[in-house]
This record gives sequence, structure tokens and C-alpha cells, in this order.
Amino acid sequence: MKNQANLPAVKNIVLVHGAFTDGSGYRGIYETLTRQGYQVTVVQNPLTSLKDDVTATQVVLDAQDGPAILAGHSWGGAVITEAGNHPKVAALVYIAAFQPDDQESALQWFRTMPPAPENGILPPDEKGIVYYDKAKYHAGFCADLSQEEAAFMYASQGAFYGKCFFSPITTAAWRHKPAFGIVATDDKSIHPDIQRNMYRRSNTKVTEIKGSHALYVSQPEKVAAVIAAAAQEVSGN
Repeated sequence: MKNQANLPAVKNIVLVHGAFTDGSGYRGIYETLTRQGYQVTVVQNPLTSLKDDVTATQVVLDAQDGPAILAGHSWGGAVITEAGNHPKVAALVYIAAFQPDDQESALQWFRTMPPAPENGILPPDEKGIVYYDKAKYHAGFCADLSQEEAAFMYASQGAFYGKCFFSPITTAAWRHKPAFGIVATDDKSIHPDIQRNMYRRSNTKVTEIKGSHALYVSQPEKVAAVIAAAAQEVSGN
């Protein structure tokens, strides 16, 4: 067994976005971590199925030149739970994210508590696509951003297919890899106690940050610090 000090330093960071947004929200985290010397890649999820999002993430992981930290926001947490079984993944970081176990879905956890009044997740339309109510997007998804930033995020979101929410995890990577989690304490999209309950169940190392569901956009330095700390910890530093 390798001594901790001999483990390769983890310099690669792979970021996975969630529903009702796209990868552009990671700009601040990308810039913060890149300045620190990390190699950062942002996955663009098709949001068409759990399998498709996992495949898109695995393609990015295949291209890494060494071990990587795999971080996911919101729905992206379910994606990294499955994709995190990739051999290059050294640790997982959940950013206000779903963290299902084997045979569990994100929807199961979402239903464990009543949604906040500000929550704007709508039922699937005739094509099976789930949208976030435009009138509630700012208050429910990213209340700590400006109205202009919220409008851009709403306009640039991907079409999220509802079957993603229903899809169960096959093999939860957090069961055999280190996991770190961020609770967004003012989250109106995934109740903070749902986040706490998932992370507690999995013995995830938790950091609580005051912020909305989109705290990865509003507070990129704080979120980046958790990702960097995860990289240092699994590098034996």
C-alpha cells in the first residue's frame, strides 16, 4: 500500500453543472482554481438522461492526465455519484448537491421535505422536459445574485429531461472514495436539511456556506477553497 506522502498530487479538477443552468456558472471557480495552478475542465451535460450526463463526464475524465477531483452542483451530484467510479477520480465534492445511494434517485431525496415557497421547479411538459418557473428563478435558485445575472442564467440553461430525476444510481462512488460536501444554508431549491441528511448518511466531510442554491456562482472563492482542500487532502498534503 502506498504511503500517503507518495500519492500523486491531484492537480486536475472536473466540474459538473446541474439542472436549470449550464457550465458557464463555473467561471468564477475556474478562474480561482486556475490561478492556484489547477487544471480545470467544465463538463457540459446534455441533461437528457443520467446515463448521457455520466457519459459526458467520463469523456472529460478520460482526457485528464492524472487523478482528478470530481465536483458536482445540484443534479450534478447524482451524476458524479455514478461517474465518480472512474479510475481517475480521487475524491468527490458535492456542491449543494444530490448524493443518492445505490438504487436511489435524486427525486426520492427531493421529496423527503416540502419544497420552499420560492421553489419554482415545474412539472414535466409534453416533451418530458422540466423547467424552472421564470417568475421564481431569481428568488428560488440564485437570490444572492443580481437580477441581471439571474436573467442570464435563466436564459442560458439547458433543457432538463425529467427522467433524469427518476433514474436510480447503480453504484455510488462515495461508498469507496473520499467525499466532501457543501451545504448552502439559504438554499430554496434543495432544502439545506436534505443536504445535511444525505451528507451525514455518507460520512461526507461537510462545509456550510451561507448562500443560495447557486452559491458556486455567488461565492466562487469559498467553494473553490473546499475543492482545493479536497485536492490537498487526497494528495497527502
